[in-house]
Amino acid sequence: MLRLFVFVIAIAISPLALAANNGLISKKSPYSVSKTLDRLEAVLKKKGITIALRWSHSEHAKNVGIPLRDTGLLIFGNPKLGSHMFTSNQTAGIDFPLKALAWEDKNGTVWLTYNDPAYIARRHNITNRKEIVKKMTAALNNFTNAAIAK
Repeated sequence: MLRLFVFVIAIAISPLALAANNGLISKKSPYSVSKTLDRLEAVLKKKGITIALRWSHSEHAKNVGIPLRDTGLLIFGNPKLGSHMFTSNQTAGIDFPLKALAWEDKNGTVWLTYNDPAYIARRHNITNRKEIVKKMTAALNNFTNAAIAK
């Protein structure tokens, strides 16, 4: 009976576990959306990382009459690392350059969210770039921590 109960619970929560493991890393920011992206952009530029685009989802939504809490996206890349992912599997190009989303939740809390490089590697079945993934993961962690530091 206990085995059946454990099996039923495992089946019931497995979709929840999959939904929670969506490859996103979110960090709480003490700053506004704009200030969070300003700080991240400054850190990235200081490290020589190319900024491809800064996009305000909320401004663009407002322009077409759709209310949206403050939400902004920064697209950035470092070909010295990212290109290695493409040489393993070119479909990784859909996830690169990297993106960081600053957004305000319904409670007014600002978050900085980005894709986990290990998740991207799994998504594209990239198994031969472990050191690159490790470097990307550490760099993104450091960059985003600097952006939200007080």
